[in-house]
Amino acid sequence: MDIAVVAFAQTEHMGEDSGRSEVEILAPIIGEVKERTGLKRFGFTCSGSLDYLAGAPFSFVSALDAVGAWPPISESHVEMDAAWALYEAYVRLLHGDIDTALVYGFGKPSQVVRPDGESGLPELMSLQLDPYYLEPLGLDQVSMAALQARAYLELGHKEDDLRAVAARSRADGRANPYALDLPDPGDDDYEIAPLRPYDCAPVTDGAAAIVLATGDRARELCERPAWIRGADHRIEAHSLGARDLGRSESTTLAGQKAGARDVEVAELHAQFSHEELILREALGLGDDVRVNPSGGPLAANPVMATGLIRVGEAAGWIHRGEARRTLAHASYGPCLQSNLVCVLEA
Repeated sequence: MDIAVVAFAQTEHMGEDSGRSEVEILAPIIGEVKERTGLKRFGFTCSGSLDYLAGAPFSFVSALDAVGAWPPISESHVEMDAAWALYEAYVRLLHGDIDTALVYGFGKPSQVVRPDGESGLPELMSLQLDPYYLEPLGLDQVSMAALQARAYLELGHKEDDLRAVAARSRADGRANPYALDLPDPGDDDYEIAPLRPYDCAPVTDGAAAIVLATGDRARELCERPAWIRGADHRIEAHSLGARDLGRSESTTLAGQKAGARDVEVAELHAQFSHEELILREALGLGDDVRVNPSGGPLAANPVMATGLIRVGEAAGWIHRGEARRTLAHASYGPCLQSNLVCVLEA
């Protein structure tokens, strides 16, 4: 069964609270992919979001107002990055009884604020840790990433390697109308050593949507469909002490299963600068591969949509006729715990 990305839309991402609700953020891009494909209804709809961000249970239900759930639709949801919603939709299409699917993800982390006015996102993300062994340690998301960065540097790398990733990502992001306009890295103090503020993805509100279609239907809806030639996801041990933090074995395995070779462009879900370097090694990406030309998560990180955006950005190169084979990667969990790789081809 041939399945392709036929449409992609994302918001102009925001670094502060715009005052709009999740539904108001999401509605324009749902309308955009409907208009682009001419579709009003889809065979299957799947979303990715996080109730912790909204501070309410089943927050994804209210987001259906942006999609339209009447007459009744076939719908599902993942409490993960929406790249995993895309994987669920991909598997659903493989059944062969439907030919289109809508996938979307959204997040508004700007509303997660500590009493001192700083972002509470790093602490909030740690609420998903093991409640018996990890969460009582009081580690937040950045602290865990710093542990991984230190493990990577001790393999023989330098902090200048991290700074180079951040500088390139910010420069590319300024050319991306959807990303944040961030300055070049300065002489910042450590956020948590060895990570400096520019090594960490910015707090970002936003959403993204993708339409998948099969076979001839995809060719009707898109002049240059981006065909999914392989998709796989793998997970590693939850405990940070049970795996080698300086490497990503799950990404290597997912890449092998998905056929991650001979790609021209790779969009990697790296929320910290060292993660891009670990992922490049895990996927065997050479210097000839353009990595995160959109700026990647270091230029805009709308939590729960960031991984889906990597798929959309990778597909965009094929839609525009600028590449024949691209790769998208998504991650979820502490220190690159879960990893998904998707290979797209013209």
